[in-house]
Amino acid sequence: MSGPTTSVASSPATPDSSSRPIRIPSVAPTSHSHRARLPQRDPLGFPAFAPDLAIEVLSPGDRAGETLAKVADWLSAGTRLVWVIDPDRRLARIYRPDGTESVLGEIDVLEGEDVIPGFACPLDSIL
Repeated sequence: MSGPTTSVASSPATPDSSSRPIRIPSVAPTSHSHRARLPQRDPLGFPAFAPDLAIEVLSPGDRAGETLAKVADWLSAGTRLVWVIDPDRRLARIYRPDGTESVLGEIDVLEGEDVIPGFACPLDSIL
C-alpha cells in the first residue's frame, strides 16, 4: 500500500475505514487551489487534504515522539512546511519535506518561505 499511514484529516461524518489516527494541526493555512476544492457550505469535519503549512503549538503535556510522528505524517501527506512552536522553550522548529530542519530562537523570524512568500513574523511577537 502506498501513501501515508495516517490520515491528515477526515470527516467525522465519514470516518476513515482503516481507523488511522487523524492528525489536525493547531493552525493550517491553505492555498487558493486547496480552498477551491472545499464545498461552498461549511462542511462537517475536516478537509481530506494536507495543508500547505501545518502549525503546531505545543502544550506542556505534549510528548516529543508524538509531535514528531505528527510532523512525519503531515510531510508524508504533502504538507510543504511545518512549524512546531514551543512557548515553554521559547523556540520554533521548522520541518521541510526534503528532511531539513531549522531551530529558531525567540529573536529569530518565522518566514513563509515558498509556501507563503513574503510572510515574516518575529517569533517573540507570538510567544
